[in-house]
Amino acid sequence: MTPAVVLLSGGLDSTTVLAIAKDQGFAPHALSFRYGQRHGCELDAAARVAAQLGVVEHVIADIDLRRFGGSALTADIAVPKGRDPEEMETTIPVTYVPARNTVFLSFALAWAETLGASDIFIGVNALDYSGYPDCRPEYIAAYEQMANLATVAGVEGRQRLRIHTPLIDLTKAGIIRRGLALGVDYALTSSCYDPDAHGRPCGGCDSCLLRAKGFAEAGIADPLLNRFETP
Repeated sequence: MTPAVVLLSGGLDSTTVLAIAKDQGFAPHALSFRYGQRHGCELDAAARVAAQLGVVEHVIADIDLRRFGGSALTADIAVPKGRDPEEMETTIPVTYVPARNTVFLSFALAWAETLGASDIFIGVNALDYSGYPDCRPEYIAAYEQMANLATVAGVEGRQRLRIHTPLIDLTKAGIIRRGLALGVDYALTSSCYDPDAHGRPCGGCDSCLLRAKGFAEAGIADPLLNRFETP
């Protein structure tokens, strides 16, 4: 099987992307990051997902983006709650982590070169998302072009890197339907930017609201919520 590096946060989107990569016949090597994020419980979700879907290897890389701050996910800044969809479409929130996808893709590129892999999967989306600039198609295209100039394997013609973005033009509801068709168990995932100590989602951050919107539009109950129901 052809190896591929799959960026896996443990959230809804990256879990769906992992299932898609497997369905397309790739041997997935999952890459997650402990970068100082306040929602560190997503790494537990990533481990659950990697085990359930099956990966060749799951690596959690440690980097400390708290040293730079600038984001509600890595600094003592309140996570915005209750933003309406129009606001999400027009303003970039403080949950944006400066250059995060560039950093993550660079690690994925390095691993792909050592694996002899020419494929990287990332769950960016440009429809139901919080307006992050590093989720846009033009950013991915530019990074892919740069990546093919950046490695020995690329220069020597042994690697022609492709960054796969299978969710880029899907709504959250479309993503959920695609994942369910591939057998994804969304109860294993974690999307919240500001969960409590037990991993219970806050219900009000952008990520929670977009997730709820997706399940509502898909006409399906979010199975994650069953994990936190009081018996």
